[in-house]
Amino acid sequence: MPSEGSALPLVISLPHCSAQVPSPAAARLALGPLEVEQSVDLGSSEVFGPLPALKILPAPQTRLVVDLNRSPDDLGPKGVVAAIDYAGRAVFPPGQGPDQELKRRWVDSFWRPWHQELAAALAAPGVRALLDGHSLDGIGPAEAPDPGAKRADVVLSNRGGEGGEAAPERGEPTCPPEVFRLLGEALREEGLSVAYNTPYVGGHIIARYGPQLRARGAVAVQMELNKDLYADRDYSRVYPEKAAELSRVLNRALSRFLSHRW
Repeated sequence: MPSEGSALPLVISLPHCSAQVPSPAAARLALGPLEVEQSVDLGSSEVFGPLPALKILPAPQTRLVVDLNRSPDDLGPKGVVAAIDYAGRAVFPPGQGPDQELKRRWVDSFWRPWHQELAAALAAPGVRALLDGHSLDGIGPAEAPDPGAKRADVVLSNRGGEGGEAAPERGEPTCPPEVFRLLGEALREEGLSVAYNTPYVGGHIIARYGPQLRARGAVAVQMELNKDLYADRDYSRVYPEKAAELSRVLNRALSRFLSHRW
């Protein structure tokens, strides 16, 4: 187990933690500041941010401008520059959304620099894991894959099936199933309930970097934290003491997980 005070040998990406709107996009948005704030993965900065990782990469801008967890080649209405937010609201006024050329410029300006930094961080010596950090509602919303369902405290994803095994339609998982379940067990030992690839199997970030990490014996995992662990009922604020305690719990679980050799 990593010694107290030492860095965990992992990189953490936080692609949906920001509400910042870059100036080139500000005049185009149909959504106001509160609606932009609602696009943030509430609590992801507060819980993942204090972890002693080798590198933590927060998003510098809102996902409503460029979603770092989407393919840069997906320029459709639900792609890297989305026309509709997660609540079904139009991001841009009618007829004023970015055209394909502007979308490409935004990808070049906002998506590529962040991913270049992430790729460089993952290439550094000693990195054993990429942890892509997110948060989710405690009950599946209407537009989610699991509407009305009560969710686990932590949802782990490796692009596989419900036990972490390979899903033929998605290729090799980004973390071997037996290693994936070691992380789940480490979290359960800390009193957290865990689901694997339900309701989400993992997005572009782990799909993009997982194969190259696995080729050198490292892994990529998406982790979604249930907001009910640290937020108020309306998901309008984070309770700092609860977020800090969950961060400490994750630190212990990740330390235990990373003490294994695979």
